[in-house]
Amino acid sequence: MPIRIQNDLPAKEILEKENIFVMDDTRALSQRVRPLKVGILNLMPLKEETELQLLRSFSNTPLQVNITFITVSNHQSKHTDMSHLNKFYQTFEEVRKKRFDGLIITGAPVEQMEFEEVDYWTELREIFAWCESHVTSTLYICWGAQAALYYYYGLEKVLLPQKLFGLYWHKVMNRKEPLVRGFDDYFLAPHSRHTTVSRDAIAATPELKIMAESEEAGVFLCMAEDGRKIFVMGHPEYDRVTLAKEYRRDKDKGLDIQLPRDYFPDNDDRNRPNLQWRAHANALYTNWLNYYVYQITPYVWEDDKE
Repeated sequence: MPIRIQNDLPAKEILEKENIFVMDDTRALSQRVRPLKVGILNLMPLKEETELQLLRSFSNTPLQVNITFITVSNHQSKHTDMSHLNKFYQTFEEVRKKRFDGLIITGAPVEQMEFEEVDYWTELREIFAWCESHVTSTLYICWGAQAALYYYYGLEKVLLPQKLFGLYWHKVMNRKEPLVRGFDDYFLAPHSRHTTVSRDAIAATPELKIMAESEEAGVFLCMAEDGRKIFVMGHPEYDRVTLAKEYRRDKDKGLDIQLPRDYFPDNDDRNRPNLQWRAHANALYTNWLNYYVYQITPYVWEDDKE
């Protein structure tokens, strides 16, 4: 996919070295197409890593996509330089009057807190409400998915006895939906979380359709409103070494952290992890962009006519 981002975004050089097509403004303007407008509300602490992971995941569709990185106003990032945020991000207040074809809301390392205790919860509730009228399809990831399920349907998250951490097998439950087009019957995906939303609670919610689940990790993928809302309970966008970094970070802090499940060859953290989930992750994001954003969104938003 021609990813259109700012020329000096640090992720751009890395993507180009990986042979991922990143389009500059001059080339983008020469194409007589209406690019998709996709926002990424990045709530992860290491924002530059998440930018790179998500942009990689968008790399297998011919659609031209303009990316807008968004941040909340009511939280000060401790792990990303403010100069990076000021240069490459817009606050929700700055985009409130805009409309987006697609929006991604990421996870956040606040899952063990009550939703109402999170310092940007009030602003996030405003964003959830705004999505109803300003976004064609929103994809919620991990804690972002749990928060949205709580906001829209009142589903509570449940604290797990130990962290769900590693690679888990999932079964496709509804092959007729385009969201899982190209998926194998079973696929691997990474998880890294302390909480979950009960499978029974999701199944009992009429608006929600379960698309993929795991006997051990629970529901991985569900959707509502014919794909206007898509909930991803894991981290398919993670790159090869993300779980390894998380494991070593927690180990260095002296935390009681187990090895990521089925991740390091021979369960030896000295071994380089095998990348076993990228194809399905790319299929998920490509299907979302094509079938639930591009095929559905209006060619011209009403505010674009003004």
